[in-house]
Amino acid sequence: QVQLVESGGGLVQAGGSLRLSCAASGLTFSTYAMGWFRQNPGKEREFVAAISRSGGSTYYAHSVKGRFIISRDDDAVYLQMNSLKPEDTAVYYCAAKNAYYTTTNYLTTQRKDYHYWGQGTQVTVSS
Repeated sequence: QVQLVESGGGLVQAGGSLRLSCAASGLTFSTYAMGWFRQNPGKEREFVAAISRSGGSTYYAHSVKGRFIISRDDDAVYLQMNSLKPEDTAVYYCAAKNAYYTTTNYLTTQRKDYHYWGQGTQVTVSS
């Protein structure tokens, strides 16, 4: 059974930092590209960042580029969020895409491409 469990969310003041973690189990993690998305009530879930299965490629939404950093190790993916803004407030989800048959640097920004999702962690940035 595949599980993705996010942690690290919370309340932070504007300009502060948070580090989100997503622990993966029940899958061969090294064959999955990973992504972070976020969502607010009544809005669509939007792409934040993605990383290839090798970790060699990363991609960011324009709104977070230069402030957020995605990384991974053997069984988890992380999102370091710096210089947080009130507009970063959302529930953050990690997602896994089976990339076994792709190149090692494959990643995707498309929500529909991901096979598994975590339950989300709330990030609230106060002004």
